[in-house]
Amino acid sequence: MKTAVIYYSLEGNMDFIAQQIGKNAEVDLYRLKPQKEYPTGKISKYVVGGKGAKFGECPELINPAIDLSKYETVIIGTPIWADTLAPPLNTFFRDYDITGKKIVLIATHRGGGADKCFEKMKTHLAGNQILGNFDFLEPKQQQDKNINEKLAQISKLIGA
Repeated sequence: MKTAVIYYSLEGNMDFIAQQIGKNAEVDLYRLKPQKEYPTGKISKYVVGGKGAKFGECPELINPAIDLSKYETVIIGTPIWADTLAPPLNTFFRDYDITGKKIVLIATHRGGGADKCFEKMKTHLAGNQILGNFDFLEPKQQQDKNINEKLAQISKLIGA
């Protein structure tokens, strides 16, 4: 069975990680795309994105449906916003029944909140086997000194 990487990325950090996983393993990448994208300016991003994250907003996604039955393992990735997952992941969790899968959780951040984010993600994933969770400090800017080791661990977990 194949592996899916399902993720949201606003400024490219989570996209960078997904692409790196895709280089090392045979995976299908699904980038969640909200109908109305979030702003990237520093103040507006924190106000709009942080509010949406804190209040559990579920923005409309424009992605085609994902057939999860094709996958034994699902990697789910998000940037951390206000110590939690980005709102497009709320929509994904609301719209898909994810059970009986092997799950790897990934979060990108600028300096914290990973434990709270992973706990929130796990509340949506009862009935699955969580293989591990990995957080990356600004990977696109090469701030995470252990990026290669973490990517190697992920590849090993998914049998790549």
